[in-house]
Amino acid sequence: MTAPLPKMPDDPIVAISARLTYYADVVSEWVRGNIAELTVAVIAATLVYLLLSWLKRRAARIARDSEDRSAMKSIIARTLARTGKFFRIMAAVELVNGYANAPTPLARTIDVLFTIAVVLQVAIWLREVIIGLIERRASDSGSEHEAMQRAMVLSRLLVSFALFAIAAIVILDNLGVNVTGLIAGLGVGGIAIGLAAQGIFSDLFAAMSIIFDRPFKRGDTITYDTTTARVERIGMKSTRLRALTGEEKIISNSKLLEKEITNNTKSVYRRVTFLISLVYHTPVEVTQRVPDLLREIVEAEGADFIRGGFHTFAPSSLDFQLVFDVQSEDVDEMFKARHAIGLGIAKRFAEEGIEFAYPTQTTYTAAPDGTLVMPYAEPQKAASAQRKKG
Repeated sequence: MTAPLPKMPDDPIVAISARLTYYADVVSEWVRGNIAELTVAVIAATLVYLLLSWLKRRAARIARDSEDRSAMKSIIARTLARTGKFFRIMAAVELVNGYANAPTPLARTIDVLFTIAVVLQVAIWLREVIIGLIERRASDSGSEHEAMQRAMVLSRLLVSFALFAIAAIVILDNLGVNVTGLIAGLGVGGIAIGLAAQGIFSDLFAAMSIIFDRPFKRGDTITYDTTTARVERIGMKSTRLRALTGEEKIISNSKLLEKEITNNTKSVYRRVTFLISLVYHTPVEVTQRVPDLLREIVEAEGADFIRGGFHTFAPSSLDFQLVFDVQSEDVDEMFKARHAIGLGIAKRFAEEGIEFAYPTQTTYTAAPDGTLVMPYAEPQKAASAQRKKG
């Protein structure tokens, strides 16, 4: 049973001296009365401290020797390597406190310090785990180094601020401080800051989404709305692109992600469609052979024939459609194949006597009574009879 604290003198210096003397007497009495328990507890506490120190050194060695920082083994090792000395000491001291029945003032002090050590250490561990998982997610992103570094700095800052803010609230709450007003103030302040800088935060998080989710990377050619451009730089506020016509395009990250984006660089193949127009007087037996001719031409150039055949009756032509794939993501390869196949069609059709159509109109003039007036094409029967007479 701890003796009650005696009445302190009015003189501050004397009061402090008396209080220290009282605490020394209490501790001395506690040590004399619990020598066996203290001996066992101190030995156990020393072993706990040495064990935690060994785990920290072992984890630090594994983290240094790890070739892949994004591996789970490396993340766990880096996390354990951040075990602080204050936490190790307080873990050992708490073991003594719980086993040796320390005096109430000393036990309360140890409990408070142990709580602070645990909360701070858990915040440090969580920060390392979260940052490690973010690095793991972004390890194969292929993003530009500068953008990745900025994203990691921002991620570490946001994670650290959130975790240590929560840790501070937990510590204050355990110390008996009323944190309700503090939480409400932080909430209102956070809402105010968020509303004031919502555009900036929106672009920042959109940039992190681009870097980590990898819808595209620098050097890719993408299409959004009516724009096709090559990505030159992914910034934390905006993305800069170079249009095919040469000008630079700048668009905020949040606006870009709101659009449907086509990543042309990641195409497995390139599809080409030709519309081929033939004259109306092409014989039917010739038009029936057109799909086979198109297949031969496409396959001769190494492309994949998808479909080819009659498409529609146009005002001045019979239209056929050809669809084929070029098995390459390279636009230049697609262009070369399209060029070769187009010229191949022109050459083969010329050999077969197949005529391409072009927009034409035939005009007929008539007399008031409806009879045709020259010049006009003679009806076929009349022309045949005329040739027979001749």
